[in-house]
Amino acid sequence: MPEQDANNPERFRYSTGTKYEFQFGYSRAIRHGNVIRVAGTAGRDDDGNPLPGGITDQTKRALEIVKAAIEDLGGRLEDTIMTRVYVADVAAIESVAVIHGDFFRDIRPATTIVQVNFIDSRILVEIEAEVVYGGADAKQPT
Repeated sequence: MPEQDANNPERFRYSTGTKYEFQFGYSRAIRHGNVIRVAGTAGRDDDGNPLPGGITDQTKRALEIVKAAIEDLGGRLEDTIMTRVYVADVAAIESVAVIHGDFFRDIRPATTIVQVNFIDSRILVEIEAEVVYGGADAKQPT
């Protein structure tokens, strides 16, 4: 269940409960008004460790977490307008593209791909998403 911000009734938070969210003081995702933003999400297991199966498994898991965050905040994957994909090795982008395509081929959000050095060298990919929320309780522009 999303948590409503006590100081702002238009703002809802989604947490996966990882130590990093608490340690850094951030939420996995935020819905504010009609916008949902999902923070950079790595393919981690339930204990917070990067999946050992390689970039394909990490990409799939990261996108499953992103999808769960969007849906928990009332959105749909189809509402996604932007993804950002960060990879440790751009040579592996074909593997990432296949999995990203499995989730977004019919949605086709704007997407940026960037090669980075992750703090944890076991992380091979991280994904962010931006969504325009279309739920019944979303504030509509006047």
